[in-house]
Parts: sequence; structure tokens; C-alpha cells
Amino acid sequence: MDTPGEDPRTLIETTYERLRNDIMGGRLTPGTKLRVEHLKSGYEVSSGTLREALSLLVSDALVESEGRRGFHVASMSLADLEDITRTRVLIECEALRESMRHGTAVWRAQVTESFEQLSQAAARLGSGTSFEVWEMRNMAFHEALVSACPSRWLRHFRAMLYQHSVRYRRLSVPVQPQTHRGVESRSASAPVRAHQEHQAIFDAVMADDPQRATAALGWHIYLSITRIKALGLLSDGSAEA
Repeated sequence: MDTPGEDPRTLIETTYERLRNDIMGGRLTPGTKLRVEHLKSGYEVSSGTLREALSLLVSDALVESEGRRGFHVASMSLADLEDITRTRVLIECEALRESMRHGTAVWRAQVTESFEQLSQAAARLGSGTSFEVWEMRNMAFHEALVSACPSRWLRHFRAMLYQHSVRYRRLSVPVQPQTHRGVESRSASAPVRAHQEHQAIFDAVMADDPQRATAALGWHIYLSITRIKALGLLSDGSAEA
């Protein structure tokens, strides 16, 4: 239950992050009913705190509200992934174009640093660096690319779409600890394949070539659909528990 004296906003934000991580990590699967009375003991917060956190997740489109019937984890489908991907390409490429137009030497240095950290994480997968570390470095690189974009709305919607792309990408990554050799290789394969794509994006940005940079970025994003389709984890219908 809620700790007496603790800031309610902090509790809500912490609960939101925990629920979000459980959805993104696949521990709460698509379609799962999120019954407040069942969840509050596991998350050790009050019903009110849980409802506030779930409402924030509704705003993120990670949870859907059924009115009096409560909440459930948002479903996943191939059609939804295709819609997310098309929209993300439009928004993220425009954000990159604007970022390159307004970016300074400081921005270029930040992009370079984030790319180097991502490259190091990809190179060390399977020898001490986890997929989670690579995922954080990947997110940081994509954020750095658009960080000089002056439109906060472009950056906001790009971040939301990126989050949903990650949720779909995680379908190909096991939830359980990576102890089996086959699991390790499967988890590491996506970053290895993506490295050349990241290199192409980075090279075009450093060459100050927005047309080539946005083309490379769009291709990189679209390839995620091909990879997930190849795994056969989604159908035209929704993926639910």
C-alpha cells in the first residue's frame, strides 16, 4: 500500500513506470485485464494510485480503457505495426531533417558520442553487455538525432511512436533471462543487423546530407516490419493473451 507521507505524484509516477516496464517487457501481455483489486497487492499501492497510473498509460496508448469494465493491455497486430511504422517514418524523418537544419557543433558532438556508445554496446553483446544496455543506447542515439529539432510536438510524437516500435521489436526478444545459448544468439541478432543501418544514418548526418540521412533512417525503420513478419509472431488479427 501507499507509504504514509510519500508524495502522491511520486507514487503515481513510480507505479506508472513499473506498469509501463512490465508491458514493454512482455510480462503483461496484450489483452491482459488490468484489474485494480488484483494489481494493488503486487504493486503495493492503493487503488487510487493504480487508476491514476493506468490513466497515464491510456494516454500513451499502452493501455485501453473499457469504461465500467476497467482496463486492459493494448492489443498488438500486424496492421497496427504497419500503421505505427508508416507514421513514425513520416514524423521521425521530418524531425531529423529539422534537427540537421538547426543543429550546432554541440549537437553533432552529441550525435557522435551516442553513436560511439551504441556501436560499443553492439560489439560487446554476448560478452558482457546485455540486450537491455543495447536498447538504451539505441534509444539514446535516435533521441540524439532529433534533439536539435525545434518542434517539441514532433519530438513528443516521435518518442511515443518509438516506444510502440520497441514494444513490437521486443516480440523477438525472450522475456526470460538469457541463459540458453540459442536465446543469447537470438537476442543479439537484431543489434548486429542494425549496426550497418545505424552507420549509414550517422555517416549521412556527419556529411550534412539530409536527403541521404532521412532515406537511411526511413529504410532502417521499415526493416523492423520485415524482421517481425519473418518471425511469424503477428497475424492480421490482434495478438492478445
